[in-house]
Amino acid sequence: MINKLIVSNLCHRPVRTFLSILAIAVEVSMILTLVGVSYGTLDGTARRARGVGADIMIRPPGSSVLSLTTAPMTDKLIDFIASQPHVSMATGTAIQPLKGFDSVTGLDLDQFSKMSGGFHFTSGGPFQSDQDILVDEYYARENNLHLGDRLELLGREWRVAGVFESGKLARICVRLTVLQNLMANPRRLSLIYVKVDSPAHLQVVLSNLRNRMPNYPIYSMEEYTSLLSINSVGLLRNFIGVVIGIAVVVGFIVVFMAMYTAVLERTREIGILKAVGASTGFILQLLVRETLLLSVLGTICGILLTYAAQWVMRYAAPSSLAQETVYSWWPIAGGIAIAGSLLGVIVPAVRAIRQDAIEALSYE
Repeated sequence: MINKLIVSNLCHRPVRTFLSILAIAVEVSMILTLVGVSYGTLDGTARRARGVGADIMIRPPGSSVLSLTTAPMTDKLIDFIASQPHVSMATGTAIQPLKGFDSVTGLDLDQFSKMSGGFHFTSGGPFQSDQDILVDEYYARENNLHLGDRLELLGREWRVAGVFESGKLARICVRLTVLQNLMANPRRLSLIYVKVDSPAHLQVVLSNLRNRMPNYPIYSMEEYTSLLSINSVGLLRNFIGVVIGIAVVVGFIVVFMAMYTAVLERTREIGILKAVGASTGFILQLLVRETLLLSVLGTICGILLTYAAQWVMRYAAPSSLAQETVYSWWPIAGGIAIAGSLLGVIVPAVRAIRQDAIEALSYE
């Protein structure tokens, strides 16, 4: 009987029911989208690093895992590293940060292809001149670029020579020497990638390089990619925590106010229930169960909205930011929404229940 009454109440006021579910859904979707973008950005960086095909990465002295340094290392290190025992090859890249999360990477395409197997082009191909630029499919889709289009970056015009599949090294690539000259850092590198002759010799090469280059952060690729996680990057973890905290507070307030208003509007209805003999426990149980149903429906809708946001980022309004589905956050986001909903309904419900039936019936 009580379940039938709950469904009837919700169907009787479809607009209020819809707005309550929407408020909960937006909060859940906001939390899951922020978490998904955070995880997706880090995991995308890790995938591109693994796609290089290297076994070891060497960063400039004083740099952190996520810092986008320009080009402080001399390219003479390439020959030195390549001459070390069990090193089969070494190559370097230069990186110039752009606005947002984008950057331009300069590379020796021949050396990179030997190490990684090269790019898989969906259209076009390798560099033909110093004015050529290569972009991955996501960047091309985001900026509506096609083979042969002109692109303005770093104060000069480039021609799109090729569009390649995402997941290797970078999103935007130019010739190494061209970028070094544009950065006024000829023969300087931002990162060095090393390939060993056998996986069995990886630790030997790591130890040797760390002894000979004590000031340089040197990682195996497995170690480096393991550091690209929310829990490993302290500043990013704190930033994400603050942003998600703000989203939770804003969403909590919205849901609280929606439920609070909904219960206040039902003060007369509560008065009628009390007048016909309904107990305080029955009325409170009715409101709580109704709110739980709204919260569950809102959480499900919020998860569906998150998938819609993924689709928009990938196809409708392509973005260089990647969003992942983080299943472990579904119960967390749902729990936050349910807690806000219950708090929003219990506070005004207790107040309304305590009123005299006559006062409740006269409530406007």
